[in-house]
Amino acid sequence: MFSPDRPFSSFAVPDVDEAMTFYRDTLGLAVTADDVGGFTIALPGGGDIFVYPKPDHEPAVFTVLNFAVDDVEAAVDDLNSRGVVTKIYSDPDYGTDEKGISRGFEGGPDIAWFTDPAGNVISVMSGGPVTG
Repeated sequence: MFSPDRPFSSFAVPDVDEAMTFYRDTLGLAVTADDVGGFTIALPGGGDIFVYPKPDHEPAVFTVLNFAVDDVEAAVDDLNSRGVVTKIYSDPDYGTDEKGISRGFEGGPDIAWFTDPAGNVISVMSGGPVTG
């Protein structure tokens, strides 16, 4: 019988040390190195993400990690002050403003995207997960 105990997510990076520094020192998350060459990110509110080395890593073309925040603009300003650059999308149907914030596209949340050193796409968004 399938009976999951402790689900977690994972993604790859080509340089574990660089990624660990980014998630710990730049984003301020709790990270713990493991004994197989990766590390775990402890997510605020519970849950973990395992980050593992993959020398030929190619970043996904989608968002791999989302952070719900109360104020996207304040989060973007704080991230920018830490040296994190938000992505500017110029698509006329789904673009962002000059700060990299998509503001309520089609009734959705305000959201901004940035990448980790491996090119993995991360977002900060107002509210939380979309549920149906």
